[in-house]
Amino acid sequence: MALTRVSLLKGKSAEYKQAILKNLYTAMREVFDVPDGNDFMVIHEHEPDGFVYGKNYWNIERTDDLVIIQITANDTRTMEQKRTLYSRITKLLQLEPGIRPEDVFISLIEIKKENWSLGCGLAQYVE
Repeated sequence: MALTRVSLLKGKSAEYKQAILKNLYTAMREVFDVPDGNDFMVIHEHEPDGFVYGKNYWNIERTDDLVIIQITANDTRTMEQKRTLYSRITKLLQLEPGIRPEDVFISLIEIKKENWSLGCGLAQYVE
């Protein structure tokens, strides 16, 4: 299971945003073995006064094209899978819609399976 949130500045086209979501899902399917249909993703668009970031944190020069990706997933992946996912996401987003690697910020939040309710008020992974 995965829930993905993407934050970026307002002003990008629908095609640009759809390319981000498509490539995130592709990377998660390839690397994390996310099942078909498990594409729960949202995009949050922000005004400049509500989107603050370290332009040179860790000596990485970021621009206003920064995309902040937060993935919440089951705590079942290895360190190698995580590294591979970060790399694959960055490569796919560089190809389409053309985001610089420096402008891809990824945060992975891992949770236990019992912390999901996929609907109907049930804890499907433990019931």
